[in-house]
Amino acid sequence: MILTSTMVMKDNKQETTGVRAQINRTQYREHSVPMFLTSSFTFGSAEEMAGMFSGELEGDVYSRYANPNTEEFIQKMCLLEGAAAGFATASGMAAVWSSMAGLLENGDHIIASRSLFGSTHQILAQLLPRFGITYTYVDGQQPDTWPAAIEDRTKMMLLETPSNPGLQIIDLAKAVSFCKSHGLILNVDNCFSTPVIQNPLKLGADLVTHSATKYIDGQGRVLGGIVLGNQDLIDKVTFFCRHTGPAMSPFNAWLLSKSLETLSLRMERHCSNAMELALRLKNNTKVEEVIYPHLSNHPQYDLALKQMKMGGGIVSIKVKGGIKAGRDFLNNIKMSSLSANLGDSRTIVTHPASTTHSKLTVGEREMVGITDGMIRISVGLEHIDDISQDIFQALES
Repeated sequence: MILTSTMVMKDNKQETTGVRAQINRTQYREHSVPMFLTSSFTFGSAEEMAGMFSGELEGDVYSRYANPNTEEFIQKMCLLEGAAAGFATASGMAAVWSSMAGLLENGDHIIASRSLFGSTHQILAQLLPRFGITYTYVDGQQPDTWPAAIEDRTKMMLLETPSNPGLQIIDLAKAVSFCKSHGLILNVDNCFSTPVIQNPLKLGADLVTHSATKYIDGQGRVLGGIVLGNQDLIDKVTFFCRHTGPAMSPFNAWLLSKSLETLSLRMERHCSNAMELALRLKNNTKVEEVIYPHLSNHPQYDLALKQMKMGGGIVSIKVKGGIKAGRDFLNNIKMSSLSANLGDSRTIVTHPASTTHSKLTVGEREMVGITDGMIRISVGLEHIDDISQDIFQALES
């Protein structure tokens, strides 16, 4: 299946592409794409079956390989991110894992930004070493130190920007230059920004991963992930995924594709609410630090303005009083949800030190700025006054 050319014009803006891009309609001329809830597909002849399995003929053969719904989602994400190809996975972490496991071999080495999601750290520290793949952490904010981490078998640089949950910003232009000069694959987790805010591939990155579970779904309904990039790299990721099986379900792909129709609109509201909340919290006496990329006191403020169209939907705060104050804050929340998820239409508060990053040692958390009093606020779509009132009353209580 291909996206209907009449619905996707070359000069369309992102907002239009997210709404109008759709696979070719069936004979029923449906306005909204149907769900193709099938595990397999039939063939007209033995020759057609053989041709499709060999790749000589185009067509769907099995939903672990491809499905009209997953293909539509992939192609829409490619248009939004500026990618040549992609593969949709069952979860965000399946995408992160596949972007490494599909390309790395025994003896290879990864350079990674120290500020990574907790599960990504576990892949690097616990899983990849089983296959003879090693890693070295670097400070993402100090590009001058990166060359010292290069080894003979270094093959990839892995980073996320903004980082989870410290919202540290890495200069993508410098990362691209570094990787090109050393022949490395630059692999960027773009989950927090989404293609609406930031497009690493257009800046020269080789791969982008997303947890579609977050903002791309936007309503906390389904799991999903995607790896996007140039054709050669995605061919290898696709081979790995097709034969190991972390494929996205057709239903989830259908839902996520529909969610892309409102992604730009939702991100505008997430970002405006987050910016206003950060400004309101800036001088609160119960808060040690407010972290938001487009807040003027952010250490990489100028870079964030240059690299990100908006500041994102996450605000992190460090509550005075350490872990007790952080837990008291969570226990006093009335409206917002206590959850380890983010990117939902509903505001969510999380204590990273005891949840998403609890498997890191205290020292490892301190190195990336995660204190016992840090709270990650995924700012939702509610009215900003209601969000603010809930956060402030929890701080005062």
